[in-house]
Amino acid sequence: MEAIYFLKFFICIEAVKEEKVMKKALHLKIYILLFYVLVGCSGDKEENAQPTGTANGLNIPENSISKLETEADLDPLLNQIGNARYVLLGEASHGTSEFYTWRAAISKRLIQEKGFTIIAVEGDWPAAYQLNQYIRGNSAAGSAAEALRKFNRWPTWMWANQEIANLATWLRTHNQNISAAQQVGFYGLDVYSMWESVDAIMNEFTEADEATRQAARSAQACLAGHAEEQVYAQATLRGDGCRTALEQLLAAVQNRAAQLPAGHEGAFNAVQNAMAALSGENYYRNMVFSDTESWNVRDKHMASTINRLIEHQGANAKIIVWEHNTHVGDARFTDMAPSGMVNVGQLVREQHANLGVHIVGFGTYTGSVIAANNWGGAITSMSVPKSQAGSWEAILHEIAPPNKIINLKAWRNIPELTQNRGHRAIGVQYSPANEAGNYVPTNLPERYDSFIFIDQTKALQPLNVPATRQKAPDLNPGMQRSNNF
Repeated sequence: MEAIYFLKFFICIEAVKEEKVMKKALHLKIYILLFYVLVGCSGDKEENAQPTGTANGLNIPENSISKLETEADLDPLLNQIGNARYVLLGEASHGTSEFYTWRAAISKRLIQEKGFTIIAVEGDWPAAYQLNQYIRGNSAAGSAAEALRKFNRWPTWMWANQEIANLATWLRTHNQNISAAQQVGFYGLDVYSMWESVDAIMNEFTEADEATRQAARSAQACLAGHAEEQVYAQATLRGDGCRTALEQLLAAVQNRAAQLPAGHEGAFNAVQNAMAALSGENYYRNMVFSDTESWNVRDKHMASTINRLIEHQGANAKIIVWEHNTHVGDARFTDMAPSGMVNVGQLVREQHANLGVHIVGFGTYTGSVIAANNWGGAITSMSVPKSQAGSWEAILHEIAPPNKIINLKAWRNIPELTQNRGHRAIGVQYSPANEAGNYVPTNLPERYDSFIFIDQTKALQPLNVPATRQKAPDLNPGMQRSNNF
């Protein structure tokens, strides 16, 4: 820093000479030079300008901002994460390439430098487990792209994309020639897989006893009468459904798992599938009545799955979670809290603060994104308009450099930076012309610990995977957040 001021001193001398100020008295020259050194020469612009300290009239701590251009620039974020064992990486949309590539870069460094061994994502357990088998070398799939074809639930682009294929290929290479305990696993946290999870128990749990197989057959037979999510949700309105069959299946699987060695991988997979199926039933049953309750069912299941993954891996395990900002950004510092909603970020902080939890939010000012014009619609690349005035994205856009890491903990004692402001959240269904409702009132420094801002972004690169099933249908007219994210 002293060198910078020294250089500015001589630059200012030249500026003063040019303005013929040197004709003034010696004491006046000294005052002028000191003024220029302190505030900077007028018109002085460095190529890699640091934050000015203000944006939209707000005072921004300059030492809280660092550039983000290469993977080496992640050093400040790795320092901010420190010894945290739970690292939650968000995204402002499910269709932005940079959110995936930077999460992949962060994950690689956490794996290599800090010993993380679990990546858990906002995806279905059965499909993610097939990718897990691929990266561990236990799959017949010949490539990551082939393994990703299991992600055939709309919106398929969330995980069946080139960015994830690149990460999966890297993970497979990383896992070669190291012990199973050191290998990185890839798992799904979501609740939408009732049918697929029951099928997986039937087809993959080779250690199942007759009681378990019979329970699985009964659950399959029940679900066969409700072949689609919307049909099942509507059936619950008539008092119909498969809750009892799925409860019996979970009990049978848990009973059989208790007879197998501790840590048995097949038993763990089967139990998690049974839990996902039962949580999915609870989700579909509630979604026709309550946005809040169905949302909470889903996020509580995801948080519980995180806990089960840690327990399965061992007491010292470390986990990286990839989900939308709406899930990982602490709900207590948004408009979700007054509605009675909780989310993964809040639950993980409440349960594991003593073990270290670090939440990283993501955002962008403008660019393009993959989404759909209507529910279940075709993949479309859309333009993302410039962020609304006064939003967090508009404020961050004004701060140099354009792509940056923000240490939000440095903002928490500044009242003007802890006010609720709009924070854009783009879902799988999106209309750029009507995005006013996409802004979530947010206390940014409390919702996250760090923030990655990419000023201009581009759309994700989806693989050509046809959707054979839909994500949860939109039956409740008020149910936007639960399904869209």
